[in-house]
Amino acid sequence: MLPFKKILCPIDFSEPSHEALKVASEMAQKFSAELTVIHVVPDIPKATPPDPSVAATDAYLNYQRELETESKRLLSEAVRKFAAKELRVREIIEMGDAAKIVSQIAEEEDADLVVLSTHGRTGWRRFVFGSVAERIVRYAQCPVLVIQTPHIEA
Repeated sequence: MLPFKKILCPIDFSEPSHEALKVASEMAQKFSAELTVIHVVPDIPKATPPDPSVAATDAYLNYQRELETESKRLLSEAVRKFAAKELRVREIIEMGDAAKIVSQIAEEEDADLVVLSTHGRTGWRRFVFGSVAERIVRYAQCPVLVIQTPHIEA
């Protein structure tokens, strides 16, 4: 397991995920590892148009493309701001279920470690929104380092 050669860091552009990126960057520097930073754009539910003759597909696809384009911009910006300049960093944008995609990419990339943050939700918010971090810990085939953030009370 040690030294780490490939570190995967999923981010959602929140402050906690930026903290995780800083930690992942430091670890990648210490181990001379490759750092892969990933953002997963959630699937957008398709709405059924009120008039079946009106195709909502174009609007849906345009919106998805805009989300992907903006995510690429934000991902590159986060890497420039929070990752060490001398690191080998790969940026990946995917669409779908974050926990499943991150776990799948960790396996495909043969990652040695996943570094991520948790939003620290408790109470009804955790019940309603679930925990992506918790699901990644369950699904991932490699070790997962979870960067704890202050708890947000329900």
